[in-house]
Amino acid sequence: MTMIRTVLAFLLASVLAGCGYNDIQSKDEGVKAAWAEVISQYQRRADLIPNIVNTVKGEANFEQETLTRVIEARAKATSIQATPELVNDAAAMAKFQQAQGELSSALSRLMVVVEKYPDLKANQGFQDLRTQLEGTENRITVARNRYIKATQDYNVLVRQFPVNLTAMVFGYKEKAQFTVENEAAIQKAPTVDFGGKK
Repeated sequence: MTMIRTVLAFLLASVLAGCGYNDIQSKDEGVKAAWAEVISQYQRRADLIPNIVNTVKGEANFEQETLTRVIEARAKATSIQATPELVNDAAAMAKFQQAQGELSSALSRLMVVVEKYPDLKANQGFQDLRTQLEGTENRITVARNRYIKATQDYNVLVRQFPVNLTAMVFGYKEKAQFTVENEAAIQKAPTVDFGGKK
């Protein structure tokens, strides 16, 4: 009788060890940590923008439309609640990505327009903010890449047999991933036109 209990205990332990529940927990926490870093870097960028806008406003005749676009894009990006649950909702993730992409575009446009203003380009305070913004953009890229990797590891795990059965029983589903906005457009080779010169 003791031998049967020992064998059953061993079999039960083997089944539980192979079910993947602990691995799911570990990978899920990895995704949450990577997502928290992404949000932290996006927040850092959002916090820099008011200082950049205020510095640029000091330049006489600066293009108001460009400033307005940055301000509106920041407001839209920060209005989306970037909760940990966002990674479980592909539609919400897409909306978040779109808002962040619009903010990136508005900031890029602002930096291009700044080139027309020599006094602003020479302003040390603005240059410091620009350097901080560039560093933050790099941190965003690194954080996004870590999130992409963590999410990929998690999604692969919850689709593997027999872990997929455990994931199904406990309600663990694949997490939303960052996507390319217009995948078809980036797969098309660019057109080069030299203005008809031969």
